[in-house]
Amino acid sequence: MTVKKKTYNIVMYSHDTYGLGHIRRTMAIASQLRTPNTNILILTGSPIVGRFSFPEQIDFVRIPGMIKKTNEEYLPMSIKINAGHALDIRKKIIIATVKAFQPHLFIVDKEPLGLKKEILPTLKWLRKCCPKTRTVLGLRDIMDDAQTVKDNWRKKRIYQALDKYYSEIWTYGIQKFYDPVTEYDIPERVSRKIRFTGYISREVKSNKDALQERKRHHIGETDKLVVVTIGGGGDGYPVMDAYLSMLERKGPGIPYRSILITGPFMPKTQRQEILKRSRKLNVKVFNFYRQMEKILAAADLVISMGGYNTLCELMSQNTVSLLIPRETPRLEQTIRAQCFNQRNLLDYIPWKMLSPELLSKKVDDLLQKPNVLQTAMSKFKMTGYDIMRQRIQEFRKNSNYRQMASNHKQHE
Repeated sequence: MTVKKKTYNIVMYSHDTYGLGHIRRTMAIASQLRTPNTNILILTGSPIVGRFSFPEQIDFVRIPGMIKKTNEEYLPMSIKINAGHALDIRKKIIIATVKAFQPHLFIVDKEPLGLKKEILPTLKWLRKCCPKTRTVLGLRDIMDDAQTVKDNWRKKRIYQALDKYYSEIWTYGIQKFYDPVTEYDIPERVSRKIRFTGYISREVKSNKDALQERKRHHIGETDKLVVVTIGGGGDGYPVMDAYLSMLERKGPGIPYRSILITGPFMPKTQRQEILKRSRKLNVKVFNFYRQMEKILAAADLVISMGGYNTLCELMSQNTVSLLIPRETPRLEQTIRAQCFNQRNLLDYIPWKMLSPELLSKKVDDLLQKPNVLQTAMSKFKMTGYDIMRQRIQEFRKNSNYRQMASNHKQHE
């Protein structure tokens, strides 16, 4: 008789209102945390989650998507119902899924209470009915400027929620780079729960993979390739516009090739304009690139806005990068660009200083003299997955699966 091994069940919640950052980070973490007897279920509102390929033992539950209109206003992305009704549906799907799946670990991405407090009932249920279930909040290295975060967390009583509902807080960064404990005035009771994991690496592609990717786009081994990517694309048009304006001013004989990735959420009229201008310049354009690691590894220079995930991918591949970080609605990307620039890991242009002329100078300099950045990146350690796996090993060592299952049944 075969004895079936007990599985360790993980639910990962990613609210995903707009953009690619949250679901890409969640997918990357899930793929690294799975083991032969681990099941991972992702709860997400991402409208493009179905475009990703899911490995064995990872699946997802799609909750109705929402679009952020202002810092406080969210509207349904597709279905024609009012926002309150949509949020009520999301809330019920989340708690029903958690009750049915019976997770040993519940990982929440970025928003401690979820979108408009939608996971608060789930957190309360877990605390009351499943006290042995570990609850972890995963925070990227930088949320926003310190005063904005402090004001927001006080207003929404986030400090109290972190103390009451979370077993641990994983910060996906390096404390010496940016210390949220100090910056965000995190009280000692909460700060004791924080584990700095370091940055989250991505799959590193070999030189052979990079050469094959270049060959696929008919780019020679000695040609220079610049890739411009703006994440989801909802607010990245000025970056694309400045880059194409730069190429248009250079005229024929540009000494490098270009590939643009607009993102699936760039407005249709803007994307059509980018396509039209790019054709005249013999520049390839994609609205979504399924395997970003490959194209980033193939590039000699990547221009991006500097979202957390893109930056982790660039550091993993040791690809020279030029960031043009957004400054609204939050300063997260700008602060991160400054932190990394101070350590010679990348170069950046402040959003308000972006122009075709400055962009041209930066691109030329980085293509000709990449050594300083490459040397710094070669020494940069990315420990995120190692620390997360260590923590889960500790959780599993201290877990009593049978007792947990018994508790779940009693409270269903």
